[in-house]
Amino acid sequence: MNAVASDAQLTIRDIEVRGAQDAQAARVYTAGAPGAKRDSLIVFFHGGGFVGGDLEDADDFLRCLVLGNPQHIVLATNYTLATVRPFPAAVEDAHAVLLWAKKNKTKLGWTGKRLIVSGIEAGANLAAVCTLMSRDRGGPALFGQILIMPMLDPGLSSCSMRALPSCPDMLEVADECAAGYRGYLPNASDRTHPYASPLQSSRLKNLPPALIMSAEDDPLRDEAEQYAAKLSGCGIQTTLVRMPPAPLQEPGGRNECACRARALSEIGDFIVALEQGAPG
Repeated sequence: MNAVASDAQLTIRDIEVRGAQDAQAARVYTAGAPGAKRDSLIVFFHGGGFVGGDLEDADDFLRCLVLGNPQHIVLATNYTLATVRPFPAAVEDAHAVLLWAKKNKTKLGWTGKRLIVSGIEAGANLAAVCTLMSRDRGGPALFGQILIMPMLDPGLSSCSMRALPSCPDMLEVADECAAGYRGYLPNASDRTHPYASPLQSSRLKNLPPALIMSAEDDPLRDEAEQYAAKLSGCGIQTTLVRMPPAPLQEPGGRNECACRARALSEIGDFIVALEQGAPG
């Protein structure tokens, strides 16, 4: 990872981007020397279980990320929540933002060279699905995907999720995941759609290299690690990292875990490896 830039070099701009139907609030993070165009753009989608969350949720994490990696630009964006319109509204927004970013390179201060998609929890689901959509729809070309404690299994069937009855403190987390999926996927038939449940997809070839981060004691741990194994089995260069336990009972716990643990350095190392042609 590059040397950490100072807070004085951090620039944050609130803008609007174009989603599938509506404009969405977004935030651009840059650090280091002002004015210089960057070759790598990371588009980041927030968590919130599809039914909540906004740009503030991961603000501290993204500040730390860009300060530690000033050679990259980060574009964080909202998307349509399931309380407004359910699946596939959110993921259609996410893919539309990627297309918008490719068309608005100058506004972002980006050369257009490398586009990386990322997210945490529900946002990581959207990031993973965007790689499928970009492959299926002929673009935009993606350089990598970074999935932080992703929600990938609407069936909530993993061992780490089923073990929750013996962990009363985690039951609230499971209830929130279930409620989020009920809101996002009110039609049961959608729960096996690959654009809703990438873990169930049988077509995972020709996707960009992946960094997938799970966390010890996180109910989402097993589905993240299963997805990493499936990607690897399909020939996708995949790096899997299990981080220390996340303070899931606290608001923003997953973002705090990512910020305080290994995620920042892992992301920096992953992108450097991609740039050098040797991911993972």
